[in-house]
Amino acid sequence: MSAEPTTARPAAGPTTASSAPGGTPPAAGERERVSAFVSLSRVMLVSFLRDRSALFFVLLFPLMFLLLFGTLLKGATTQHAKVEQVGAVRLLDSVQGEARTGLEQVLTITRSDDEAASLEKVRKGDLDAVIKEGPDGRVEVRYSAADQVRAGTVRGIVNSVVQQANQAATGKPPAFTLESSQVEDGSLKPIQFLTPGLLGWAVATGAVFSAALTLVGWRQKKVLRRLRLAPVSAGSIVASRVAVSVLTALAQTTIFLVLATLPFFGLKLTGNWWLVIPLVICATIAFMSIGLLVGSIAKTEEAANGFAQIIVLPMSFLSGSFFPTDDMPGWLKAISEALPLKHLVTSAQSVLSRGGGVMDALPTMGGLLLFAAVLTGISWKLFRWED
Repeated sequence: MSAEPTTARPAAGPTTASSAPGGTPPAAGERERVSAFVSLSRVMLVSFLRDRSALFFVLLFPLMFLLLFGTLLKGATTQHAKVEQVGAVRLLDSVQGEARTGLEQVLTITRSDDEAASLEKVRKGDLDAVIKEGPDGRVEVRYSAADQVRAGTVRGIVNSVVQQANQAATGKPPAFTLESSQVEDGSLKPIQFLTPGLLGWAVATGAVFSAALTLVGWRQKKVLRRLRLAPVSAGSIVASRVAVSVLTALAQTTIFLVLATLPFFGLKLTGNWWLVIPLVICATIAFMSIGLLVGSIAKTEEAANGFAQIIVLPMSFLSGSFFPTDDMPGWLKAISEALPLKHLVTSAQSVLSRGGGVMDALPTMGGLLLFAAVLTGISWKLFRWED
């Protein structure tokens, strides 16, 4: 009876890392994921830096707006109106001394004897109002409806002068006096409130467009398909795209703040200005989720560009990036409050210009991240690796 052949068995011992499922040690797998993330981030960053049009629209184009508005509004002060006095106006002529100096700080008064010519200047916008004295001491103010703000300024100033003259005529001191001043330091300039708005618009534009156009471009060029087949996780792809976008947004922030704080513009940063950094990071992630949604829906780069424009431009105007939203109708204000850019601009103004602290930024950061999570979830359902 022949003996059955025996099979040699390895000696029992501890399992090595190489015997793990897949044959790849955990440490090696982690190194591969980190390497993939770094490589993808480097490729995306180099691609961005080599794309001159992308560099222009993401970094230089928003900076042009800061330079333009900052220069135009550099010397802006309180509202100043130009009026013309027709003939003798005792009300204005009687104001002398310190009172006259104060009046001339808010009104530039010229004289004329031709009422028709003066009224024509008002119609053309060369003057804000014409003031003349009628019968029985009645002071007439003629203004244009084209600029209600300046018209209201002139009427308020003239009404104040009339009240003071009436009080002087009675010989009795006023029962009450009014003293008004702004809550901010008188040295503050419009750049204090212009910089946060334009910075928010720049961050939103860069994040939305980069995410949308990258996703659509990669899908059209079959890059997504190759990445799907490559030994690279979707997490590494997303993380590298987010890292490059955040790096770009921080570069935008640095350039904006360095330029705005130059003596020519005179931006004065408050003590908690550094809170704008985590704000910008959270905002970038939120706006990237918008770009991801656009890129998941659009089939071509032209369509993605159009969708992004339709979203970003109205959002910028409704969020106070270019002008205050205080005078908007109630229904527009409600829409504005639902937009992430509105909260970014408000919080950035608070921490950069108004001395705001952590609690002015923390709720906004949480809201931005929640917004990003919701839109990313929707985009994930609509996402396609290829057409």
